[in-house]
Amino acid sequence: MSANTITVRRTNTILAPDQSRVLLRPFSPGGPERIARIIARIMALPEEQVGPLLEEVCAEFCKRHQNIRQLFLHRYEQIRESTLTDQPLSEQRKLLIGSYFLAEYSLESAALFNPSIVPHPDQTGVPAGALRFVLSLRATGEGHISSIEFRTGIIHADQRIEVTTPNGSISEPLQSANTVYEKALFARKLFELRLTRDFTRRVMGGLGDSFGLHDLRISLQAEQFRLPHGMTQEDQSESQGIWMLARSNYEVQFQPEQGLSERILFPATPSQRNGIEDARFVCFKKDDGTHVYYATFTAYDGKVVMPELVETSDFLLFRFITLNGPAAENKGMAIFPRKIGGQYVMLSRQDNENIYLMFSDNVHFWNERKVLLKPAFPWELVQLGNCGSPIETDAGWLVLSHGVGPMRKYAIGAFLLDRDDPSKVIGRLREPLLKPNQDEREGYVPNVVYTCGALVHDGDLIIPYGLADHATGFATVALAEVLAAME
Repeated sequence: MSANTITVRRTNTILAPDQSRVLLRPFSPGGPERIARIIARIMALPEEQVGPLLEEVCAEFCKRHQNIRQLFLHRYEQIRESTLTDQPLSEQRKLLIGSYFLAEYSLESAALFNPSIVPHPDQTGVPAGALRFVLSLRATGEGHISSIEFRTGIIHADQRIEVTTPNGSISEPLQSANTVYEKALFARKLFELRLTRDFTRRVMGGLGDSFGLHDLRISLQAEQFRLPHGMTQEDQSESQGIWMLARSNYEVQFQPEQGLSERILFPATPSQRNGIEDARFVCFKKDDGTHVYYATFTAYDGKVVMPELVETSDFLLFRFITLNGPAAENKGMAIFPRKIGGQYVMLSRQDNENIYLMFSDNVHFWNERKVLLKPAFPWELVQLGNCGSPIETDAGWLVLSHGVGPMRKYAIGAFLLDRDDPSKVIGRLREPLLKPNQDEREGYVPNVVYTCGALVHDGDLIIPYGLADHATGFATVALAEVLAAME
C-alpha cells in the first residue's frame, strides 16, 4: 500500500473564529500622567451623574462578562495611586473609574487554529465505545497576540466527532500567590542562566529548601539593604534576573464552575508578551502509573521565541515552567507520553529545518540533541518538523510531521520510531498524509494544514488540524492503513 491509497476522511466539523468571544483586559491609554488626567476628569463629574453613568455601562456589558462590578473594582485598585486626592470616594465612583481602564479583547478575531487533542481526565457518563476529549486551540486576536483556548467533545463509537458548543463568558485564571519553589531546582535554573555571582549566592543562602515569592522578595530586599554602598549595575542585573525567573515559573487557578471553553490562558509574563503559540498537549504517564498533562508551547515577546512548558492534571490548576539548557531553544518541542529507559524524551527543531531527538533526566532541563530526521521528499525540502507528541502503537512510535514545499505549502506527513530506541526511524511516508485541498487553501496564511497533536481511538487516527492558519477541521484515517504505507 502506498500513501496515495490511504483513505483520509474529512469531517463536516469546522471550528471557525468567533469575534464575539471577548475577554476583559486592562486598558492603559498612556503613561501615569495621562491616566491621572483621565481620572481627574472622572473625579470632576457630579456625584448625581456617576450612578446613572455606571448603570449605563453595566447594562451594556454585564451580560458579556461575569462579575463585571467586581472586575471594575479590581481595576480601580490597580490604578488608584493615580487618583490624586485624599477625599473618600463612593463605591460607585470607584467602579466607574475602573470601567474607563478596561477594554474588551476579541481573542479569536483573526484565527482559531493549530489544535492538539488529548483524552479528557473525566470519562464518566461517556457512552460505550466513545471517548471524551480536550481540544486545545491557538486563538489569535488583535495585534496577532495568541493565547490558548479549550473545547471539549466526544468521539462516538461510529467515529463521529462532536464538539461541545462554547457558552458563557471567558475569563482568565487567578495567578497564585502561593507558588512554591524548590531551592535546588531554582538554583540549577539560575546556574543555567549564568546568574552565579556572589549576590545570587547570598540571596539563595537566605532561603529554605522550599520558598515562595514573598520569601524571595524578603531575601532580595535584605541583600539590597545589606550592601553598604548600594547595588552595582551587575547586582541589579542579577536581582532582576532572579525575580524574572521566579515570575516566569508560576501557577494559575480556574474556578471549578467555569466550563472548559470559558477558560483562557492569556500571555502573562514578559517572555509571552506577544503570544503563547502552538501548544502541544500530551497525556504523560508518570513512574507511579498516574497521568499528568504536559504542553510545550512557544513563548514570543515580539522579538525572541522561547520554548516553555505548562503542566496540569485537571485543566483547572496550571503550572508554567521555564525550560533550560542549551537545547531548549526555537520552536516545535514535543514530549513523548512516557519515559523511555528512565529518561524523558522530546522531539525538537532547533535549526528550523530538521527534526531532533533529546533525552533528559529532568523535564525542566535539555542539554543535548541529535538529528533524527532530515527533509528528503519534494513536499518537505524547505523544512521538516513534528506535528505534536509521538503516539505509541504496537508497531512503534507514530509521529505526525509537517513539511514545507514549493510556494510555502504546508502538508502533514508521518514516520515511525522504534519503541525501545526512538533514535531509530523504522518507517516513513513518502507522500503527505494530508495536504490542503481546494476548500482549505484560503485563510490568514494560504496553503497550510497543520496540527499540534492527534490521538488514536478504536483503530482510527483522529487528526484535528488548522486550515490556512484561520480555522480548525478534523480528519480521520485508519491507523492500519498509515502503518501499512510506511517505507
